[in-house]
Amino acid sequence: MNLIEARDLSKVYHRGSEEIHALNGVSLSIQAGEFVSIVGPSGSGKTGLMNILGLLDAPSGGTVMIDGTDVTRLKERERVIIRRDSIGFVFQQFFLIPTMTARENLELPLLFSRKKPDPEKTETILEMLGLAHRGDHLPHQLSGGEMQRVAIGRALMNDPKIILADEPTGNLDSASSEKIFDLFRELREMGLTLIVVTHNTDLANRADRVFTIRDGMLTGTEPVSSPCT
Repeated sequence: MNLIEARDLSKVYHRGSEEIHALNGVSLSIQAGEFVSIVGPSGSGKTGLMNILGLLDAPSGGTVMIDGTDVTRLKERERVIIRRDSIGFVFQQFFLIPTMTARENLELPLLFSRKKPDPEKTETILEMLGLAHRGDHLPHQLSGGEMQRVAIGRALMNDPKIILADEPTGNLDSASSEKIFDLFRELREMGLTLIVVTHNTDLANRADRVFTIRDGMLTGTEPVSSPCT
């Protein structure tokens, strides 16, 4: 079953009298529980595509269906609800609050959804992330890999169906990057749908499928053999 379907997506930006076509006729579908990566050179349209799939931006043309709903036709208030409740975001910059502990950063999304923290759930996520002993530490006391794992845990707090990650290993060394992709595979085994934008083709090939985008157009879709090995 397709959880996400994008059809003929275009995105045009204007810079003075110049038109910049960031996306040009991109169509793709992603199944529930699938782990896909999006690769391509800088300026190819990877992040623009992710922002549209994550409802952070609207396309200039085309449609996006999420779980059977045409989200391009929704009002912004309705888009916010889907974005808040169904999608978790992970970015290259960790965006942790420096004065909050790892545990408090993890629970931050609950403030926006007006939910009370569930200490048991928080501790379960910290345990899954391998951070049970680091919950009371501030971000500056954590390694880069640990900060990114906190950011991933934060994305999980509202029980999303989809995790969107934009260059999640861009600031990490190779060992930390491997651990992050191992964690992504664990999340896929838990039934989450993962979309990861990355420059790292070796890590991209750990996904189930790799989408290649260039000059705003989808130029290839490749299944990956034995992605979990």
